[in-house]
Amino acid sequence: MDFLTLKQTLGAGLLSFPVTHFNSEGKFNPDSYGEHVEWLSGFGAAALFAAGGTGEFFSLAPDEVPAVVKVAKAAAGATPIVAGCGYGTEVAVLIAKAVEKAGADGILLLPHYLIDAPQEGLYRHIKAVCQATAMGVMVYNRDNSVLQADTLARLCDECPNLVGFKDGTGEIGLVRQITAKMGDRLTYLGGMPTAELFADAYLGAGFTTYSSAVFNFVPGLAVEFYDALRAGERAKCERILLDFFYPFMTIRNRAKGYAVSAIKAGVRIQGFNAGPVRPPLNDLSAEEMDMMAELIAPYKR
Repeated sequence: MDFLTLKQTLGAGLLSFPVTHFNSEGKFNPDSYGEHVEWLSGFGAAALFAAGGTGEFFSLAPDEVPAVVKVAKAAAGATPIVAGCGYGTEVAVLIAKAVEKAGADGILLLPHYLIDAPQEGLYRHIKAVCQATAMGVMVYNRDNSVLQADTLARLCDECPNLVGFKDGTGEIGLVRQITAKMGDRLTYLGGMPTAELFADAYLGAGFTTYSSAVFNFVPGLAVEFYDALRAGERAKCERILLDFFYPFMTIRNRAKGYAVSAIKAGVRIQGFNAGPVRPPLNDLSAEEMDMMAELIAPYKR
C-alpha cells in the first residue's frame, strides 16, 4: 500500500490495536493471535495496528515485532496492518525495515526510549525513520516525545511519507494548533487511553478518527459508539459511555498498566487464549476479572 493510500485509509473509519497473544511460557502464540485478528477483521476497522502500545510493543524483543506483523497480515484479509516501531533511532530504523519486509502497510512510531529530547533531536529521529522506509509513517505524540507544531511542519516538508499524527497528550490547545497549521497534510488520530472517553473533544479539535482498545473484545460496541459519534447522536454516545466506558474506566484505573492488562483480560473473557501480559505489567486480580466478566456479559460473542 502506498503512503497516500494509507493516509486516506487511516481517516476512513475506526482503528484498533490487537493485543499480542502469549502462551503459558510467555512466548508469542501465533495461532491464537491469528484467530483473534481474523475475528476483529470482520468488524470493519479501517486498519489494525500489530505490536502497538496495546500490543505490548514495549515488552517485545525487536525481532518479535516482524513475526507478529507477519501473522497479523496473513490473518487480517483485506484489512491493512500498521506495525509498531520505536526505541532509539538505530533500533527504530531496523524495525521499520524489518516490518516493511514482513508485509506491513505502514508504521506507527511510538515514543523513543527513556529520555526527554529537544525538538531538534525529535526532528532528526523521526526524519531518519521516515527516510528508512517507503511506507507511510504516523508519529505518536505522548510522554517524552511531544512534537511542537513548527517541528511537525518541518518534518512534513522533509518527509512526504509522514502521513499521520496520533495524539496521546490530551493537550487540546496544542493539537488544535497542529490541526490548524497542518490542515489536510496529515490524518489525525486520537490516541488517549480508552479513546472513546475523549472522542467528542478530539472530533471538535479536527481529529477524524481514533484507535479503540476495547475493540479488542467488544468490537461491535466500539463500532456502534464510533458511528453514533460521527452521526452526532449525542444521547446514544452518552448512554454507551454511562453503561460501559465509565465502568470500564473504573476497572482500568485500579492499577498502573491496566490500560493494557484490562484489555487483554477482556480478550481472554471472550474466549481467546491471549495469555498473560509480560512484565513489567501485571494481570488483573480474580476480583477484577469478575468485574470485567460482568461488564462484558451483555456483549459475549
